Amino acid sequence: MRISSILLSPWYALQLASGAKSFADNPIIGSKWLNRKGLHEKRVSLAMRMAAWRRRKLENLVAPEYRRQYAENGFVKIENFLSPEIFEAVTREIAERDFERYDMLQGDTVTRRAIIDDSDLESLPGFKAARNDPRITNLLRYVSSHAGQPLLVVQVVMALPSVVTQGSTDPQTALHSDTFQPTAKAWLFLRDVGEEDGPFAYVPGSHEMTPQRLAWERRISENADAIENKYSARGSLRIMPDELTALGYGQPVKMTVKANTLIVADTHGFHARSPSYKTTTRIEIYGSLRRNPFLPFTGLHIASLPFIASGMNRLIISAMGLRGKLGLKGSPWKDAGRGKADEWSKRLKQPSA
Repeated sequence: MRISSILLSPWYALQLASGAKSFADNPIIGSKWLNRKGLHEKRVSLAMRMAAWRRRKLENLVAPEYRRQYAENGFVKIENFLSPEIFEAVTREIAERDFERYDMLQGDTVTRRAIIDDSDLESLPGFKAARNDPRITNLLRYVSSHAGQPLLVVQVVMALPSVVTQGSTDPQTALHSDTFQPTAKAWLFLRDVGEEDGPFAYVPGSHEMTPQRLAWERRISENADAIENKYSARGSLRIMPDELTALGYGQPVKMTVKANTLIVADTHGFHARSPSYKTTTRIEIYGSLRRNPFLPFTGLHIASLPFIASGMNRLIISAMGLRGKLGLKGSPWKDAGRGKADEWSKRLKQPSA
């Protein structure tokens, strides 16, 4: 073990009680010896039990039909989510307004976030009504099992196979689990998403741990130093479709949907962004919520403090930028300047890792 790892061992040990997931970056989480003793398996099992316990305390937030959908599939799908008036206002505002934009380039796909915080809402009444709809917030809270303040932004996913040629594959198109704990993401689609538009795909029921899945994760953790895929090594496990049956799951379902459809999914389950082989643009209100998996209560998170929650999107971007300036892991998000949410630039460059 390196001297730096020995000196940092108390910090690595503390991370066991958090959502830290990387086998590669934490020598304790990635320890073959400890994982053969069941460390990863026990963390997964405890995180799942704690999430189920917290979720029961949040049942009153969502309708029984949505609880049923989540229990059966791992996601909730609601068509015609917003009223026609609010939906029309949202789409008009996003089409007409210039935003602060940040891009992340992965393979030939650009994911863009148009930054909107509380200070922007008065000039965006349609978006404000959509963002403050309690059904989005409550579904994210229920699925994640935490009563926190979700992150909500305008997100644009641009597949540019004829524009960007950098020889790498978009890692989001591989079936994967985001992390070892239940965590929630939401997409309120503002345009129709067809078969060729890079639809979100999800393996129904894979939010639940089968005995086969738990054994599969244990085998991976026991040989963490041999994991070749860098995302799997960092705890976002990849899986091939032909492996799903052995874990007790079916095949992924593509979410081809009409505009104004909301999907909230537990991304502990296996999911992916379907590949698009033509230039396409997907635009949505995107939400996410992830907290410490081992907490015995549903709230009390620093991100819910009003002075933080009101400017969360800009704070996150600034923190990632500062991290890079300090010589730590750089931010994948690059400033794309002000402009329309779905405009793309021929000056796209591969961001630093």
